[in-house]
Amino acid sequence: MELLQLQYFLTVARLEHVTEAARSLHVTQSSLSKTIQRLEEDLGVPLFDRTGRKLRLNEFGSKFLRRAERALFELEQGKQEISDMSGPEYGTIELAVTSASALPNILREFRNKHPQIQFHVQMLTTKEMVTLLHRGEVDFCLSSPPIQGEDIECQIVFIAPILVAVPKGHRLSDRSSVSLAELKDEWFVGVKKGYRVRDLVDSVCQSAGFTPNYVYEGNEPARLTTLVEAGIGIAFIPGTAMNSREPIRYLRVEEHELALEIALLWNKNRYISRAALEFRDVVLGYFGRMSKSDHID
Repeated sequence: MELLQLQYFLTVARLEHVTEAARSLHVTQSSLSKTIQRLEEDLGVPLFDRTGRKLRLNEFGSKFLRRAERALFELEQGKQEISDMSGPEYGTIELAVTSASALPNILREFRNKHPQIQFHVQMLTTKEMVTLLHRGEVDFCLSSPPIQGEDIECQIVFIAPILVAVPKGHRLSDRSSVSLAELKDEWFVGVKKGYRVRDLVDSVCQSAGFTPNYVYEGNEPARLTTLVEAGIGIAFIPGTAMNSREPIRYLRVEEHELALEIALLWNKNRYISRAALEFRDVVLGYFGRMSKSDHID
């Protein structure tokens, strides 16, 4: 059994299509098919049910997949550990986030301290994040909500209040707090349903007796403050995204606990490089300072 066979097998198992797998691996379909066939001959059983170019893991394949993933995972950890020992000041950190509101400040601070260390960031859904965590393909995740799992370490790093952002000159702009009942006739800008903030806010508003009237719904949370500033509508914004330099007022919500738990996640079995440990220290320090200075200007 060869390492190349395992790598090809994992790619085909995940894509379940010979053409797509060959394109991903940059090999010919015939070469890929022959490699998978040799692996099946070595094992003495078929690993896939075949329908044309489409493949689906059978019972043998599903069992073998878990072992193959584990074997390649351990080899990758060994490679990372040796790389870390030979040059701890370099390397690349793989990150995944469900929201990027606090990330620019964290990455700026980390890059200032460790300019030689690179990072690669993906914004993912919770489901996608869990998949990469289980596979050990990311060093850390910043997630809201927190994610629990047998092989996932979950550390709550910050509880961010959800604030009401209004433009200067708005009828509420001289206030420091507001009740939900006072917002029932407002126009709102927000993210689409499925985002943690949106679902939480909608639920709390409904419990207060109204459904927010959204005049804008999008997939880019960072755009909301621009729309608020332009007077298009008001918005519910996590405290991590608050920018005191913007001509916007941020109000606390009275009587209701509107907050997001932000968690730092990692795979318990994945080797944590020195670079990754340095990044974790920056994250914990950043949110620690935010907790101490939690206020609204």
